Amino acid sequence: MLGAMQDWELRVTGLIDHAAREHGEREIVTHWADGKQSRTNWREVRRDALKMVQALRRLGMQPQDRVATLAMNHSRHLVTWYGAPGAGCVLHTINPRLFDDQLSFIINHAEDRVLIYDAAFQPIVDRLRPLCPGIEHYICFDSPEHAPAFDDWIGAENGETAWAPGDERDPCMLCYTSGTTGHPKGVLYSHRSNMLHTLAMIAPSCLALEPRSCVLPIVPMFHANNWGMPWGCAATGAKLVYSQVNDPSALCALIEQERVSHVAGVPTVWFAFLQHLDETGKDMPPIAYAISGGAAFPRSVVERLMRSGVRVGHAWGMTETSPIATVSYEGADWDTLSFDEQVDRKCLQGRVVYGSEVRIVSLDDHETPLPHDGKASGALQVRGAWTIRRYFKAEEDAANEQGWFDTGDVAAIMPDGSVRLTDRTKDVIKSGGEWISSVELENAAVGHPDVVEAAAIGIAHPKWDERPLLIVVPRGGSSLRGEDVREFLRDKVASWWLPDAVELVNALPHTGTGKISKKDLRVQYKDYTLPV
Repeated sequence: MLGAMQDWELRVTGLIDHAAREHGEREIVTHWADGKQSRTNWREVRRDALKMVQALRRLGMQPQDRVATLAMNHSRHLVTWYGAPGAGCVLHTINPRLFDDQLSFIINHAEDRVLIYDAAFQPIVDRLRPLCPGIEHYICFDSPEHAPAFDDWIGAENGETAWAPGDERDPCMLCYTSGTTGHPKGVLYSHRSNMLHTLAMIAPSCLALEPRSCVLPIVPMFHANNWGMPWGCAATGAKLVYSQVNDPSALCALIEQERVSHVAGVPTVWFAFLQHLDETGKDMPPIAYAISGGAAFPRSVVERLMRSGVRVGHAWGMTETSPIATVSYEGADWDTLSFDEQVDRKCLQGRVVYGSEVRIVSLDDHETPLPHDGKASGALQVRGAWTIRRYFKAEEDAANEQGWFDTGDVAAIMPDGSVRLTDRTKDVIKSGGEWISSVELENAAVGHPDVVEAAAIGIAHPKWDERPLLIVVPRGGSSLRGEDVREFLRDKVASWWLPDAVELVNALPHTGTGKISKKDLRVQYKDYTLPV
C-alpha cells in the first residue's frame, strides 16, 4: 500500500516558480565591478531562465548535458542556476582562480558543451580554447566582443515554454573540489539533495532565511553550491544583493544602502571587515546575522560580532555536503548561559541540522568510533540526505557501506552534539607521538590585538618528528615581535604546543576560495631550520 498524498517531484525549478509567484517583486541587486548597479526581481529571473531553456534547446543541448559557468556573483549568473537545470541540463560552476591545467582538466572531465563566462575572464577563456575541444558554444555574460552576449542570446527567445520534466533524483549541478591533492573531484548534486538541503538551511535554527531577509553572499557562486543561497533565497523570497567589489569599505556602504540583514563569507572576509572598522573608526553596520564557514572562526571575532548585537552562525560543511552539515544554533539552554559561555558555544562549528549525522573515528584506522565526550579527537565523518555517495565518474563509492564519508577534518564532539574542529588530517602536527592542533594554535594567536592572520605548520625535527612553526601577519604599524606572540600564547595553549619559532610576514597565501593555503606554506618553508 502506498501513501495517498500527491507525488510532487522535488526539483529546483519549483523554487523559482514559487519565488516568482509569491515574491515576484522582491529585488535581486547587482553592484558591478565598474561601479554600475542593476536591479531585477524573482519574476524576471524566472522569465529569463525560461528564455535560457529555449536558447539551450536551440543549441541542441540534451538532458544531462553540462553547461559551465566561469563567473563571479551577479544576477545573470543567478539566471543560469535555474535556466540550465530547467532545460534538464547540469549546471557546472567553475572556479576561475584555479590554474589553467586544473581548469582544462575540470572542463574536459565534465565534458562541458557550453561555457558562459564573464568578460573579465576572457584571457583565461582564450588560453583554454585549444585545451578544451569539447566546448561547442561560448557565451559572454556581459560583452559581445568575443562571443554572443548573454542578454542577446536569451533575448532572441520569448520565454513561453515549460521546464524539462524529470525525476527528483536527476542531476542538476556539478561542482569540483579544490583538488589539494591530485586532480579536483566532481560532486554531482541532484534536484532532490538540493531541495532537502534548502528546506534545512532556511530554518530559524540554521540560516533563518525569510521574506524579510536581505542576503549578501560574499562567498562566490562557484564555491560549494554557493552555500545554497540561490536556492534558499528563492524558497523564502528573500532579497539578494551581489557585489563584484569585495573591498570592506564598499561592502559597508552596500550593507547600509540595501539594508542587508544576512552576510555570508569565510573568516578572512570578516578579518578584513573588522580591520576596516578599526582603521576608519566606524560602527558595526546594522547586520542581523553573520554567517561564516570554510574555516574555524576565532573567538576574538565571534565575541566582537556578538557584542555588537550580531547573531553569529558558525557553520561547517564542504562541497561534498552541499555544503551545510552543522551550524552553531542556539540550544534550549541558551538563555541560561552567561555571555562568555554563549561565545564559547558560537566558537564551535555547531550541531547537525536534521538530514545529516556526524561521528568521529580513530585517526589510526578511520573505523573505530570514538566517544562524544568533548575530549576524544578523531577523524570526522558525515552522512545524510545531501552528502556525497560517489564522486562524478568514479568507479567506487566515496562513502562506506554505512554511508559514512570521511571529511578529512579532525574534530571533537561535545556531549550535546556540538562539533569542534581541531584540524585537517593533513595539517595536524604530530610531535613526540602527540597531536598538536594547528587550528587551535592559529585561533589563539589571532586573539593577539596586533595579529591579523596566523598559520601553523609542522616542521621536521630530529627528536620530536615535527614541531610547529607559526607564521603571522602583524597589524599595520605595529612593532610586534615573534617573541611577543610566543609570550601571548604561553597561558593559552599547552606548553609543548608553543611554536618553536614565529615568522612575521606581510601576507599569507590563500586558495581560490579564500582559505589559507597550508600547501603553499609547506612548500615555501620546506627547508626551514628551527632554532635549537
